[in-house]
Amino acid sequence: MMNADLHCHSVISDGTLTPEALAERAKANGVELWALTDHDEVGGQDRARAAARAQGLPYLTGTEISVTFAHQTVHIVGLGFDPHNSALVAGLRRTRGGRSERAQEMSDGLAKVGIKNAYEGALQYVGNPELISRTHFARHLVETGVCSDTSEVFRKYLTEGKPGYVPHRWARLQEAVQWITEAGGMAVIAHPARYGFTPNEEYALFSEFKAHGGRGVEVITGSHSSQEAVRYAETALEFDLVASRGSDFHSPEESRIDLGTLPYLPGQLTPVWELLADRIQ
Repeated sequence: MMNADLHCHSVISDGTLTPEALAERAKANGVELWALTDHDEVGGQDRARAAARAQGLPYLTGTEISVTFAHQTVHIVGLGFDPHNSALVAGLRRTRGGRSERAQEMSDGLAKVGIKNAYEGALQYVGNPELISRTHFARHLVETGVCSDTSEVFRKYLTEGKPGYVPHRWARLQEAVQWITEAGGMAVIAHPARYGFTPNEEYALFSEFKAHGGRGVEVITGSHSSQEAVRYAETALEFDLVASRGSDFHSPEESRIDLGTLPYLPGQLTPVWELLADRIQ
């Protein structure tokens, strides 16, 4: 029954807090094991580890890799790896590579419906220009009064079929799992309920993930309902996967769930941290 929070984001990707502020917040909220999992990036890992150590907070290295599977974006969390592994770092750099061009196309689409200079506006919220994302556009549109909150922005402008939506080809599932495992870490499917797959597509995702060496799934996460947590607890048992837990915290103003405030994992599951005990720092 550990209060582990193994999924959150800093200003290095699309969060609003620094790694140091996140470590302090996690400690204050009673987190007993923490991981920073910025999108397609490990540039904040040394800072996060040092900040956790200063707080007396056990730490696991982390990242969240964007993958294209069945024509949708799926996220694979990596935990407990060497953040300086050259193949992992190079793979993440390639994955980030198309974000700037995609952002320019998103801005062009928004301009066609009267929202001018969205790219320049989004850049004001970006800590790392290589990682500009829809979230940064959403913050700009809220700040300028186009929408009342980021959920409205996504609903009206940034999802498939809307003016600012531009698909992106991410890494392949096999590549992401391989980068993580070859760097000594464990691959985990992030928030599986979010993808809206058919039962056959979801079965294919879990089957291929396991075949490539994936080991875990997020069961308790900020975007899962209690019913979805039960469903993916059963999926973890079905596929013999360990279970992870993470808030997916991005911002005090935007996130539904704060760091360290999730329900505990169901008792019948094996927690991911039991298999990563030797990699906790």
